[in-house]
Amino acid sequence: MARPALAILGKDLRQRVRDRSAFLVAVVAPLTLALVFGMTLSGVSSDDLELSFGVVDLDGGVVATGFTDEVLAGLERDGLATLTVVRTVGEGRRLAADGDVAATFVLPAGLSEAVGAGRPARIEVIGDVDQPIGVLVARSIADTFAAELEATQVAVGAALAAGATGPVDALAGRARELAPPIVIEDATATKKQLDPVTFYSASMAVFFLFFTVQFGLSTLLDERRQGTLGRLLVAPVSRRAILLGKALTSIVMGLASMTVLVVATSLIVGAEWGSPAGVALLVAAGVLAATALSALVISFARTPEQAGNFQSIVALVFGLLGGVFFPIAAIGGWLERVSLATPHAWFLRGLGDLAGGAGPGAVLGAVAAILAFAAVFGALAVARSARLVEP
Repeated sequence: MARPALAILGKDLRQRVRDRSAFLVAVVAPLTLALVFGMTLSGVSSDDLELSFGVVDLDGGVVATGFTDEVLAGLERDGLATLTVVRTVGEGRRLAADGDVAATFVLPAGLSEAVGAGRPARIEVIGDVDQPIGVLVARSIADTFAAELEATQVAVGAALAAGATGPVDALAGRARELAPPIVIEDATATKKQLDPVTFYSASMAVFFLFFTVQFGLSTLLDERRQGTLGRLLVAPVSRRAILLGKALTSIVMGLASMTVLVVATSLIVGAEWGSPAGVALLVAAGVLAATALSALVISFARTPEQAGNFQSIVALVFGLLGGVFFPIAAIGGWLERVSLATPHAWFLRGLGDLAGGAGPGAVLGAVAAILAFAAVFGALAVARSARLVEP
């Protein structure tokens, strides 16, 4: 059975090499879209984000000093932002309006005293409308510090209720020095979300993979129309050998397409696919799942045109649900759970595991899930295999 299957594989591959439409779908279209997304998004990176903030301290108390010297100055020391100290609110507003800073923090007079006395207090953020990310970061900083102020107010109130004496600033200072009941520590993640360039390179590759593999199995319908399938069936060639040869054509074309796209996007747009061994496992599993699904879909078609239409609909629906056009994992919720009903989502999730610097072992769960899809689709296709080789 192996020898006839390999002969069919060789014949089909020679035909497909001369078929421009197969080359366009397998390589040109996904690579072009990946390049477009890559060039468009190549500058969108957290490493390229330069934040600059202004601060107006009208209070001068322990709370305002802590915010300026500990929080904002700490960001500057870590190279995360630049800080400009200004004297008046008007000057700070002008800096934000001119785009010299993303946002200006205004610490009003009486801030420290209000916090110490348990009265309402606020930090004003004046943002630049043209720097929305910087403004969001500034608001997040202010909100986080406000939560800390609330904890300080509670601590000072408890101290006063217990009969503690001394200036309010001193009480607030001692309260701020108390160890917090909950400590949040940073830890190196073994999984992270793909950067935009890598995400769209991978998503376009796996999306078009489900179109590429049809060029192997769909030739059964072409040969049925041309009459060559009937001649094959009367020749000393088993039906299994015919199906195996066509399936091998789909698998080889899928592997070749994915390999070219991985290498090309890595070299041209700088996509970071991760561990080569891990990527190879994901690609192999993805090709098997795509081939099995293609065989199942084609078994319901009577003509090559029907097969192409059915395959396009299924590939598009699976691609949409799998999140190849936008990162569903970043949205979370029920939509992310639904996406896991597709091999596309597991493929991208596996690449996310590799993006965290993990080795090939990190993708075994994703590979197992994709192979489960391949097994289910393949079993259904085998059950309908007789329909595929009808003369």
